Amino acid sequence: MDSKNNPYQKKPDDFWLPLDNAAKIYPAVISRELTAVFRISAVLKGRIKIKSLIKAVHALKDRFPYYKVLLKKGFFWYYLEYTDHKIPVKVENQPPCRRFPAGGLMFRILAVKNRLSVEFSHILTDGSGAFEFFKSLLVIYFENCGIKIPPDFDFCRPGEIIPEEEFEDSYNRYFKESIPPMPMQPKAFHVPFPLRAVPRFDVLNAVLSIEEIKTRAGEKGVNMTVYLTSIYLFVLQDIYKSLKSISRYKKSKILRIQVPVNLRNIYPSATMRNFSLFVMPEIDLRLGHYTFDEIIKTVYHQMQLETDEKLINKVISRNVGSEKKLLVRGIPLFLKSLILYLKYYSLGTSQYSGVITNLGHVTFPAVLNECIEYFIITPPPPNKILKINCGMIGFNNKLVLSFGSITKSKELEKKFLKFLIDQGIKVKLTTYKID
Repeated sequence: MDSKNNPYQKKPDDFWLPLDNAAKIYPAVISRELTAVFRISAVLKGRIKIKSLIKAVHALKDRFPYYKVLLKKGFFWYYLEYTDHKIPVKVENQPPCRRFPAGGLMFRILAVKNRLSVEFSHILTDGSGAFEFFKSLLVIYFENCGIKIPPDFDFCRPGEIIPEEEFEDSYNRYFKESIPPMPMQPKAFHVPFPLRAVPRFDVLNAVLSIEEIKTRAGEKGVNMTVYLTSIYLFVLQDIYKSLKSISRYKKSKILRIQVPVNLRNIYPSATMRNFSLFVMPEIDLRLGHYTFDEIIKTVYHQMQLETDEKLINKVISRNVGSEKKLLVRGIPLFLKSLILYLKYYSLGTSQYSGVITNLGHVTFPAVLNECIEYFIITPPPPNKILKINCGMIGFNNKLVLSFGSITKSKELEKKFLKFLIDQGIKVKLTTYKID
């Protein structure tokens, strides 16, 4: 990245960034219900000490300047402009993943009893970037509480020089020209459940044993992500089969799950902005009924293939290449926004039946393992077509599944969790209580 955009080589009030490739679509589709806001929470073993938290937030006020930005509208594109606004720390008293008001920061810190949360707009970053911020916040908070952190533990420390790579658009860095685009995919099946009344978004969390899930997944020769994605497809097949024949006739018979992939695990990158793409394993019910073992086999091989670097290059080429076209660059922003809105539904949501986001297994120093119960990642509220999504994150021996829904029905969640229980996996349900 050119040094003129480095906030440590020029005055902070001159610092600005173009939106990264993944962020460009969100300003066009955000609404009161479709917020593009996700949440990461830590449930602690003791009540939050507010003074220590405020002190930790103050220590980080200059460490992440690429998050302390406002969304600005240009003639051709939106962009991010640095602001010295204070990082908001609030008592949590409203539903999760609410839209950020115009003209303010696009992340917030929330605390209630023993739960500490951060919420980020996908305009700023993805789950991996947001978790690095959250990790630093937690470490400094616990230091302020008198807990000694091992000096070799890696986190973003206040006062250190910020590498330029942290705020680069890594999609552009790894974009390659003259790569053939990915083919269009047919539309996927969507659950037919009725919508809840506004405000629609509702979250159900399930705490599971990682050891128990690993045992069951290991018996099938796969990892937890493949195992849980296969359960999702198996449940969707069951929901499809339970429909009346006339309803099945009208629905697509292709069941497809969108599984985000952290590209930092494929390409060398330390960016704190968005840098993820998706793989979409599927089953086609026109070929007949799938047993669970058949689904696992299909998902495993599809995910192995779709995470191949050469195929990922094709997706990056398609996404980034379109914005580099001279014709596209010259379209005024109001027309671009309309095109992106239509593209979001025609090339986006219509192509997959569900989402399962895996932030992975997070690790902290052993001394903090005694202070934290578990983590939760709640994906952004789904739109009216998708209706339900799921996030997962592991810590110690606890895996938390977070189902976000805008429907009146809990059929998918019940079938999913019943499948786990039938496999001998214990399930403990929790909800987001704010009283």
